[in-house]
Amino acid sequence: MANSLFEQFGNQTSTNPMSQFMSAFKQIQQTVRNPKQEVERLLQSGQMTQQQFNQLSQMANQFFGRK
Repeated sequence: MANSLFEQFGNQTSTNPMSQFMSAFKQIQQTVRNPKQEVERLLQSGQMTQQQFNQLSQMANQFFGRK
């Protein structure tokens, strides 16, 4: 019997969160050529708030070891 969830998500068998993150990152990387411009677009359109940007920026700095 076919599993409709697997069919819906393209028969992805990996439930590894890092694998899913890397897959999403690669997809974003392919669609976003200029990250700064994309962030500005998201802020101007209201799809991202300044608070959300600040939180993501802080997380990115921690991830990359920046202060």
